[in-house]
Amino acid sequence: MTNKKRLFNRSFLEMRPVIFKQNYTSHSDGSILIKIGNTSVLCNASIQEKVPFFIKGQKIGWINAEYGMIPTATHKRNIRESIQGKQKGRTIEIQRFISRSLRASINLKKLGERTILLDCDVLEADGGTRSASITGSYIAMAIACKKLVKKKILKKNPIKTLLASISVGIVDNEYMCDLDYNEDSRAYSDINIVMDSNEKIVEIQGTAETKTFKEKDLYNLISIAKKNINFLIKKQKDIIKKI
Repeated sequence: MTNKKRLFNRSFLEMRPVIFKQNYTSHSDGSILIKIGNTSVLCNASIQEKVPFFIKGQKIGWINAEYGMIPTATHKRNIRESIQGKQKGRTIEIQRFISRSLRASINLKKLGERTILLDCDVLEADGGTRSASITGSYIAMAIACKKLVKKKILKKNPIKTLLASISVGIVDNEYMCDLDYNEDSRAYSDINIVMDSNEKIVEIQGTAETKTFKEKDLYNLISIAKKNINFLIKKQKDIIKKI
């Protein structure tokens, strides 16, 4: 393990400072602003008393996510995708990634025939936006589910496990956790890992960017991710307990 420091005076194996701001908006069924270093994502949950057509009548619910960056999320203003008339492939892929991950943490049968829609709006992007979206959206979803129980719409909370995500990779021949944009842009490998509170892997999404990596590298990166995901899950648990 190295003692070299990065931005925010952290080691290669540590993540950036994490801040959660609950009830950031007032009209959603669950709202969290998650700030990890200089990356900020606003996550809002909305409960809809309907499900997509492909599961209608099956007596199960659905979780879906929408993801997007505000025009000034990066150093250069970007044109809104709605103005361009269609979403980019990257946006669609991230939305599916978030949605799949969140569905792994909830019992869709216990949710009933309703949808929880998560809006993930990136206010500032400095790497790790999809992982921050998953970690924040989980809290927003958990808040929405607790409201359904408190209103006696549901008898039991459909949430099965807590869930969080973080990015890891190899940069300049060093294992790194929670890559910022500068690190991500020169990473040999960039891997997003999602795990639940039972330390089970939900999804691994990664690639070799400029150099291939060995099996032992993947195992080492998973171990690094697990430690930091457990830290995030503890923070999630502390917030949800207070709801």
